[in-house]
Amino acid sequence: QLQASGGGLVQAGESLRLSCVASGSIFSINAVGWYRQAPGKERELVARATSGGSTDYTDSVKGRLTISRDNAKNTVYLVMNSLEPEDTGVYYCNMGLKHTRWGPRYHYWGHGTLVTVSS
Repeated sequence: QLQASGGGLVQAGESLRLSCVASGSIFSINAVGWYRQAPGKERELVARATSGGSTDYTDSVKGRLTISRDNAKNTVYLVMNSLEPEDTGVYYCNMGLKHTRWGPRYHYWGHGTLVTVSS
C-alpha cells in the first residue's frame, strides 16, 4: 500500500530526499509521518504533517529535515539536508487514510528505506 524510496549511503553534510507513495483506492490522506529506527534502538517519530499543513519535528532534526506532501500524487516527502551520522537508520513512512468518504481511517506503514550516513 505504501512504497518508500530514496534511501542510500551518503557522507556527512550531504542530502537525500525520501519519497513515500500510497497506492490503491484512496479517498483522503490525513496525517502523515516519517519514523526512524537506528541500529539497536526503538523506532522514533522524526517528522509529521497534518492534513491541514502543520508540521512537527523531533528536536535533533529541526532545521535540517523537511516533511512535505503532494496530495494530488498521494505522496509524502522527507528532504534531508546536512545529514549527520546520527541520522543513520531505516526510515518508515506512515499514513492515515480513508478509502471511502464515510469509511474508517486506516494507518499504513511503508516497508522502510535505509539511510546510512558516513562520517
